[in-house]
Amino acid sequence: MRQSRRWGINMKRRVVITGLGAVTPIGNDVDSFWAGVKDGRVGIGPITQFDTSSFKVKLAAEVVGFDGKDRLDPKAAKRMELFSQYAVAAAKEAYDDAGLTMDQEDPYRIGVIVGSGIGSLQTVEKEYTTIVTKGSSRVNPLMVPRMITNMAAGNISIQLGCKGKCTNVVTACATGTHCIGDGLRAIQYGDADIILAGGAESCICPTGLAGFTALTALSDATDPYRASIPFDKDRKGFVMGEGAGVVVLEELEHARQRGARIYAELVGYGATADAYHITSPSEDGAGAAKAMTLAMDEAGILPEQVEYINAHGTGTPYNDLFETRAVKAAFGEAAYNVVMNSTKSMIGHLLGAAGGVEFIVAVKAMEEGFIHQTMGSRETGPECDLHYAIKAPVIKKVNYAMSNSLGFGGHNATLLIKKYEG
Repeated sequence: MRQSRRWGINMKRRVVITGLGAVTPIGNDVDSFWAGVKDGRVGIGPITQFDTSSFKVKLAAEVVGFDGKDRLDPKAAKRMELFSQYAVAAAKEAYDDAGLTMDQEDPYRIGVIVGSGIGSLQTVEKEYTTIVTKGSSRVNPLMVPRMITNMAAGNISIQLGCKGKCTNVVTACATGTHCIGDGLRAIQYGDADIILAGGAESCICPTGLAGFTALTALSDATDPYRASIPFDKDRKGFVMGEGAGVVVLEELEHARQRGARIYAELVGYGATADAYHITSPSEDGAGAAKAMTLAMDEAGILPEQVEYINAHGTGTPYNDLFETRAVKAAFGEAAYNVVMNSTKSMIGHLLGAAGGVEFIVAVKAMEEGFIHQTMGSRETGPECDLHYAIKAPVIKKVNYAMSNSLGFGGHNATLLIKKYEG
């Protein structure tokens, strides 16, 4: 077994990405998901999971063709709600992709930091109905462990045998990105050698749809190809999605010693709060700009060196405008040279899972030099005057890529990756 020791604050260790795993509305593993991204596939359609006849919003980005019993231990799958099933499936894929074998590792040096913004609203709905119709004594004994957000991380730990640090960050739409950032810090300062990090979500259900609709956050468009249109002048809101994105983060020397394939190096992380509003980003984008600046400062690079930003890009009027202002504030004139896009244009907003899946897109974009089109968007709105990869993908070598997430409550998170050079 490999042994490691804790490092002091001035001996920060390098961290690389060695495994990827995803469950998404356009593919239930990384290969099929990325093929869908390159094809410009839109995974948005009429909601099939419940009757929407009384709802204003009719569209969502559902995961299709996923059966937990095919990807997990069947008994374990029966005890998990969908968000946990997605998380474990993505984690298993990332673990296998990284070529990890637990009997060759110290399990106490392998941790899990995977979050969910909401957990299982479906369990809440079902069991509350049971209480009302049959009485409290008829509630499922597994109600709580099926519902709570930390069970994504807990179930991954149990299924893979990871005995190290096991936590979950819950910061709404920034959850997955903060989890990966915390995974970076855990390895940098010696708490772990390997962290499985990311996010999972599945709350396309009456409560979820009604709640976000009441906030006027959702698009009520009826055309799936014009529903999620980030930065477009006609954007009206986001489209709910579901899925999971989990990556394997690993200390560089540990990865080298076992001959792991290295996708990219994670070189920067910024996290800030707007301290402004419970749902809206700050109007000047100052908090998000600071998160981007912190990530670049940690990496020791200038804005001119960043070729690509996977934007939060929800398709809401305020988010896209304020994120554009944030990029301008952080990058100055270099903002007009960086290519941005929004993966949400294809898969909707995966909420707590968004950051994990979009980080994988940034890694794959760097690997293949392919920046996908922001699908559905046609003409940008006022002040949205940057390069958003509208109407066509961009073929470009990417040495530095950034991924942004902005969560309700003013949570901002930015990750910065670098092409691995040895």
